[in-house]
Amino acid sequence: MSLKQRITDDMKTAMREKDTARLGTIRLLLAAMKQREVDERIELSDEQIVAIIDKMNKQRRDSIKAYEDASRPDLAEIEKAEMLVLEAYMPQQADEAEIQAVLEAAVASHGATVAAMGKIMADVKAKLAGRADLSKVSALVKARLA
Repeated sequence: MSLKQRITDDMKTAMREKDTARLGTIRLLLAAMKQREVDERIELSDEQIVAIIDKMNKQRRDSIKAYEDASRPDLAEIEKAEMLVLEAYMPQQADEAEIQAVLEAAVASHGATVAAMGKIMADVKAKLAGRADLSKVSALVKARLA
């Protein structure tokens, strides 16, 4: 079953169960997916859907931080609940050992110079997209090259 079909089925289930919080989050996701399909005139692949979900999760993390800084824990909790719904559609997260292995392979193929960081990150991003926080991976690459 494709990821798009799974999300649609989960929306129908949330409707039947009258789970309004989950339903709202799934509808936001489906709207973002539909918007991209209409704008680009394409049918989204699972990888593209994962990229949309990853972007939405990043937005939620930023919002949580902003709400917590503004002493609004009620709104931060809503964002955290939405993140949990979205994370259910993400692939299994890569562990530290796998991230290090991919990082070392990319460094070995492009050389351990700061000038090669763009190429290294391109390789790492291709292999870990949606499975690791790329900002943390970028920090690991910088530390490795320093």
